[in-house]
Amino acid sequence: MIDVKNQRLNMVESQVRPSDVTDRRIIRAMLETPREQFAPPSYKPMAYMDEQIPLTKAPPGAEPRALLAPRTLAKLIQLAEISAGDVVLDVGCGSGYSAALIGQLAETVVALESDAALAESATKALQDLSMDNVAVVSGSLPDGYPDEGPYDAIFVGGRVDEIPPALLDQLKDGGRLVAVRGAPKYARAVLWRRVGANFDEKEYFEAGAPMLPGFAKAKEFVF
Repeated sequence: MIDVKNQRLNMVESQVRPSDVTDRRIIRAMLETPREQFAPPSYKPMAYMDEQIPLTKAPPGAEPRALLAPRTLAKLIQLAEISAGDVVLDVGCGSGYSAALIGQLAETVVALESDAALAESATKALQDLSMDNVAVVSGSLPDGYPDEGPYDAIFVGGRVDEIPPALLDQLKDGGRLVAVRGAPKYARAVLWRRVGANFDEKEYFEAGAPMLPGFAKAKEFVF
């Protein structure tokens, strides 16, 4: 029988801690959250490997949805600087693993998902873990979820070409938005911080993530 508790420990000790993840709350959350419960059945035995786990089949011209690799996810969450009293929007929550981790750091998490099957899966997994401070909602990812905003932090769980101004506008003054931006081989983690009506923007580390639906630039027609 597979010892998943030991696998989680190995994941944290060999993948997460060596990647400059120093927030002990994130370490504790990853040690306590069963990642295998958020993976498709055929991928559960690989839940603690240092790689992305596909959640959907790739639609034509797009990329499949996926659980981010553990070290990438941990570093992105740490970059968002989430505090215990924060209200956080998790854009593209997928099967709910990121929301489960963030829910152990923040006061409230609004987990937004556009794929109905993933939203249903996330709701069940989070309910099974009694994550009462996380609510899964359905809607367009680039539109965010203004009804519950403004937010202290917005976590975008995938790659983008650009962040729509309407999503940035859902941040509180001083709020942070984290996403992975750029072409697949050159993508980097980016932090936006709201300062009044303006937004500071800074790139950090290289990060791999699938493109989220609605965040790719429209292809320009060339004569």
